[in-house]
Amino acid sequence: MSENSTPAERPGTVTAAAVLTGLQGLVAAGLGGYMLLLVATGDPGDPMQAVVGAITVLALALVPLAAGHGLWRLRSWSRGPAVITQLLMLPVAGTLAGSGGAWPAAAVALGGTALAVLVCLMNRTSAQALHIGARGA
Repeated sequence: MSENSTPAERPGTVTAAAVLTGLQGLVAAGLGGYMLLLVATGDPGDPMQAVVGAITVLALALVPLAAGHGLWRLRSWSRGPAVITQLLMLPVAGTLAGSGGAWPAAAVALGGTALAVLVCLMNRTSAQALHIGARGA
C-alpha cells in the first residue's frame, strides 16, 4: 500500500474504525475544552483539580485521534492503541449506564461505538490491510 492510502485501498471496516475512533477523540477533546471553559467561567470547588482533570481529558483525547489517523493511513501500529482505547471505553460506558439524566444515552453511544470499532478491527480483512498477522506464512 502506498504512503497515503486511497479509499479504494482501505477496506470499509478500517475506514469505519478510523472514523469512529477519530470521532471519539474529537468528542473527548471537546469535553476537555468544555471543562476548561467551565473552569474559566465558572466557580469550581477546586480550580487546580478542575484544570488537571481538563488537561488529562485533553491529553487522553490524543490517543484515539492518533489511532484514528493511523488507521486512516493504514498504519499497523494504530490497531493496538485503537483496540486498547475501545476496551477501556466499555467499563466507562457501563458506569455511565447506571447514572441518571442523559448519561445512559451517552453510555449506549460510547459502548456501541466501542463495540463497532472492535468488530471492525478484529477481522481478517482489517488485519491484512494493516499488515497484521502471520508473517511469511
